[in-house]
Amino acid sequence: MHGFMRRFGGRFGHRFQPEGKQLTLAQMAIGQSGVVVEILGGHGLVNRLDALGIRPNKRITKIGSMFMRGPVTVQVDRAQVAVGFGMANKIVVEPD
Repeated sequence: MHGFMRRFGGRFGHRFQPEGKQLTLAQMAIGQSGVVVEILGGHGLVNRLDALGIRPNKRITKIGSMFMRGPVTVQVDRAQVAVGFGMANKIVVEPD
């Protein structure tokens, strides 16, 4: 897929198609863990997630999520943080 559409596809109605076993954080099952591979967003999103401890090569575990596009709770190191559904759709994870 073209770089722009792959990076910003969700905004225009196209779903991100992970490569191989990769999933977005929103697609992961509760209790599933993996390593962050990529963040599909601009500098603002990358910096905001970095402040929460979510960055590439970091191990995270999905703790919970709300029904119907609510926030997603993850464990990063020994902290639990919540991110919005839209942000969770832009975090690509390689599950264990």
